[in-house]
Amino acid sequence: MFRQSYSVLFLLVFTLLMACENATAPQDEAPNVSSSDRYEDLVSLFKEWRDFESPPLLDGAPDYTAATFESRWPEFKQLQAQLEAIKYEDWPIPQQVDWHIVWAEMNGYDFNHRVLKPWVRDPAFYKSLWEYRSDVPAHEGPTHHGTTEIWTYEFPLSTSERERLLGDLKVIPALNTQAKQNLTGNAKDLWVAGIRDIDSQAKNLAKILEREGVKEDNDLVNSIQEAISSTEDLATWLREQAPNKTGPSGIGKDNYTWYMQNVHLVPLTWEDEVMILKHELARAWSSLKLEEHRNRDLPELIPADSPAAYDAMAERSAQSFMKFLEEDDIVTVKEYFEPALREHLGAFVPAETRNFFWITAHLDQRPLYSHFYHWFELARMDTEPHASEIRREPLLYNIFDSRNEGVATGVEEFFMEAGLYDDDPRVREIVYIMIAQRAARGLGSLYAHANEMTMTEAGGIHSEYTPRGWMKTEKELLIFEQHLYLRQPGYGTSYITGKHLLRNTMAEYARGKEAKGEPFELKAFFDGLNSIGCIPMILGEWEITGQGEQAAKIVASK
Repeated sequence: MFRQSYSVLFLLVFTLLMACENATAPQDEAPNVSSSDRYEDLVSLFKEWRDFESPPLLDGAPDYTAATFESRWPEFKQLQAQLEAIKYEDWPIPQQVDWHIVWAEMNGYDFNHRVLKPWVRDPAFYKSLWEYRSDVPAHEGPTHHGTTEIWTYEFPLSTSERERLLGDLKVIPALNTQAKQNLTGNAKDLWVAGIRDIDSQAKNLAKILEREGVKEDNDLVNSIQEAISSTEDLATWLREQAPNKTGPSGIGKDNYTWYMQNVHLVPLTWEDEVMILKHELARAWSSLKLEEHRNRDLPELIPADSPAAYDAMAERSAQSFMKFLEEDDIVTVKEYFEPALREHLGAFVPAETRNFFWITAHLDQRPLYSHFYHWFELARMDTEPHASEIRREPLLYNIFDSRNEGVATGVEEFFMEAGLYDDDPRVREIVYIMIAQRAARGLGSLYAHANEMTMTEAGGIHSEYTPRGWMKTEKELLIFEQHLYLRQPGYGTSYITGKHLLRNTMAEYARGKEAKGEPFELKAFFDGLNSIGCIPMILGEWEITGQGEQAAKIVASK
């Protein structure tokens, strides 16, 4: 009895001592920072944040080693605490919006550090060579900080550009070496699909040797050959490791929802997105069939069958599209719109090698050119930089996707509804096929992120639910898209969910006009949206309608 009481007393004393110790010990306490209510302090903090977000160098390449991430974590928490200490609630709406942009970016860093870890799980993260400019503000998917943007170079190279290229190329071997240390993840689909990106890099590096003036430059040739050799070595290592990779690649439903809401500022859950995409898929299919019935007595669209036929159709389509935008008061057409479009009119592709988008473009280019609203947005960023330093450059972590992909997809249908195809109703069928394809591929990506399907199985939905078998003609696009969407949560759904948010924004804008007894003008709506910059759609809605409840709810619920 005495021994039992003694034991109980000992446990009580021990528990009390531990409780006192835990109460006084720091438990990941928030850094001590002073508050501010000045917008200028947000801008200064944004600059500090962006400087921090770019990692230090290791052997000349960005350092993604675990030790460096951990050593820098306290500095990140300090920056995050400084942001949280800023009292922004009484600022003008555009300045409040800027605070939310910085908040979302910091959440993106936090999520990458905790969950996504592309430098650990995703071999494609180490792709360094990019041959093209993305049609959105930054490259789609996680991309490292030391890329070689070969599309920015003009050959033969000037002296300064030669030095820049030599500097870019030197990053590749060092980063490839680091990749073999950092890539310890077990995401099977990401690992296997990523080998394709590294293989492609080796081939594309070799193409630089054919550029004017390169073969005569021994230093450039040696740098390129070293980059090729190290890239091929990385690909070989990835193949050797691949049989040991057995784990899932998706981030799970809960992580997906947190990421959508707190990083991309999309006020939806994983379940919400499934519902929306299923609805859009069914709507697109049924609308297509109704259109086909309506057009049953009209001649079928005839695809361009030669380069001359394609070029003639492209010219007619470009003229028709630009005339529609201007004469139908859709949007203020800036002087840089048409040149931006004409750089991307496309060219004839033989029928047997056309992917989904080029199948549509050989029937009528206007649906695709509508999606090329993208290039108007990029030209605006180039020629009319936003007044806010926080919005001037691309937002990190693809946070722009609900805006850029949502608007580009939304206007395909909006322009159709506004009368773009009144001269040829059969083109409307293409628009519904494109909507179905976006919904199907996004739905597949949702199941892949929930780890309910493999990437291949998600691609099955993408392929089988696209009308007329147009996703079965050229498999590279299918692999590219599903791989990207597995790498970048939310990107595959952003086309449809972003369009959904765009419609909500237009509805709230129109409702506000009606409540004030003012007319709704489509041009004013798009001009207002364009003036805001490439920011998440709910922030755009807040700025042009004054309704910021969705953003406030997300911040409050974190």
